[in-house]
Amino acid sequence: MRKPVFSILEQKYRRIQKELMIGTLSLLGVLLTGTLWYRFIEGWSWEDATYMTFVTLSTVGYGETRPLGSRGRLFTIALILMGIVTIGYIVNRFTEAVIQGYFQEGIRLRQQRRTMESLSRHYIICGFSRTGRQIAQEFEAEGVRFVIVDSEVETVRAAQEEGYTIYQGDATLDETLMRVGIDKATCIVAALPSDAENLYIVLSAKTLNPRIRAIARASTEEALQKLQRGGADAVISPYITGGRRMAAAALRPQVMDFVDGIISGTDRELYMEEVLIDYKSCPFVGQSLGEARLRAKTGALILAIRRASGELIGGPTADTILMTGDVMISMGTAEQLRALNRILGPIDSKSLRKPKKG
Repeated sequence: MRKPVFSILEQKYRRIQKELMIGTLSLLGVLLTGTLWYRFIEGWSWEDATYMTFVTLSTVGYGETRPLGSRGRLFTIALILMGIVTIGYIVNRFTEAVIQGYFQEGIRLRQQRRTMESLSRHYIICGFSRTGRQIAQEFEAEGVRFVIVDSEVETVRAAQEEGYTIYQGDATLDETLMRVGIDKATCIVAALPSDAENLYIVLSAKTLNPRIRAIARASTEEALQKLQRGGADAVISPYITGGRRMAAAALRPQVMDFVDGIISGTDRELYMEEVLIDYKSCPFVGQSLGEARLRAKTGALILAIRRASGELIGGPTADTILMTGDVMISMGTAEQLRALNRILGPIDSKSLRKPKKG
């Protein structure tokens, strides 16, 4: 049976929970010891023995229930000391739990577990650094379900303050990925600063869920090639991509402004989406774009079509035939893209998300 993996926050909560349990059991042990002593050694009744034990441990200053000899008084002194130590330990642990907010943390962890169990067709972001934070902002703007994985306590707390669902753990471990629903996820984004860790994540993700789409961050050209060989569906180098975008912004500023305006941000008028053509749901498989009249029916502009073989057809003409397995890249307003989705039929793909619905 696989041993469960707990985050650092969970470990701290379980530690204080265990310590409080130990203190409570120790106090019960002291109560039982005192009661049994007075009952069998002193020969008192169960009622008197229990009463004397509680009075002694509470240190309220009542007198002896019955006269005690030297042996009984020595035991009572020991009982008082044991009670003070045990109760002091419990009070100390309880105070720490209240001050540190462990009880609230326990409630949050239970809510997090329920959230993790309900995740399906979601996205996983590994790493909440500057890159991961930007990805999270874009995902939130798009309204997709996602969960973040990071190992740093400060980073986890920062993500929680921003309202994101985050799990604290090592994303390179299979157990951690299983905890965030890798087997039910649509896509995983490895955005850690370390290329080696990103490679481990891609390998683990593809092993646990061969159908998942894996996006990875690479710092060098060599790392980019290794990640591609490791199974990453797309590898992005912030330095290479950033340099190309800066050059494009310098040479073609209006083009870059237009492209940025339709692929990111929350206040967009135009959107770009990709739609999977499936013969089970699409009534236009085998027809040309001219016959389908998608532009006239929806207003959406078909920019490109990627065949199942990997061939990319840019600016498809009216004679371009729609084939099953094609990925149609289109542009339009939110309403136009919703209309296009309705015409093409519901998407049933574990590798592509549905077009934006609002």
